[in-house]
Amino acid sequence: MTTVRLPLFPLNSVLFPGLVLPLNVFEERYRAMMRDLLKTPEDEPRRFAVVAIRDGHEVAPSLPGMPDPTAQPERGPAAGLGPDPLKALHAVGCVADAATVRERSDGTFEVLATGTTRVRLLSVDASGPFLTAELEELSEEPGDEAGALAEGVLRSFRQYQKRLAGARERSMSTGAELPDDPSVVSYLVAAAMVHDTPTKQRLLQAPDTASRLRDELKLLRAETAIIRSLPSLPAFELTRAPTSLN
Repeated sequence: MTTVRLPLFPLNSVLFPGLVLPLNVFEERYRAMMRDLLKTPEDEPRRFAVVAIRDGHEVAPSLPGMPDPTAQPERGPAAGLGPDPLKALHAVGCVADAATVRERSDGTFEVLATGTTRVRLLSVDASGPFLTAELEELSEEPGDEAGALAEGVLRSFRQYQKRLAGARERSMSTGAELPDDPSVVSYLVAAAMVHDTPTKQRLLQAPDTASRLRDELKLLRAETAIIRSLPSLPAFELTRAPTSLN
């Protein structure tokens, strides 16, 4: 078992390998993390782990809360995650490689990172200025019939895009080339589909590529059928991840 210890960045969203993640870092615990990452030599990866929050808050309250206005806001690296951060987080996350870490004049950071490798969360350490975690790196096994499943998922995904664009009365660009590697397909589609965090988390932690693709095929067919019956949908950028408010 290959393990690694990395800074931990909990989010209210799921990061997939290959997905670009923009971050607006303003909380002191994550500013401290970025300052530490900047100490890494430029020719080495500046890595941290992103794990979706199961039960807790991405941004810790900074003012007295409701309904008790006298309640003091939480402080420290695990603020907003309860007494046991390990239980507040999902078990599987993704390593992020920060290509850009830019400090602004006010001390906040603009970060652009990319998901690389899935990891399993083994333990969380809250003794420092920011959370760190011991992580087990997870291999990506292809599973049975991954290639054929990827072809089916891409066909269904194109239909899903067309239905989604039609329901929003928007045109869809067809110039972008979609990948043919089954694992890349599985992560791209998982990131692009409009689903809640528990569903995306289930896709992230699928045991192999084929299992993820089978799940996506069912989801795409079901979603396409639903969209077909709806006159319109709220605006949503299909292939863009929102910038985290940290």
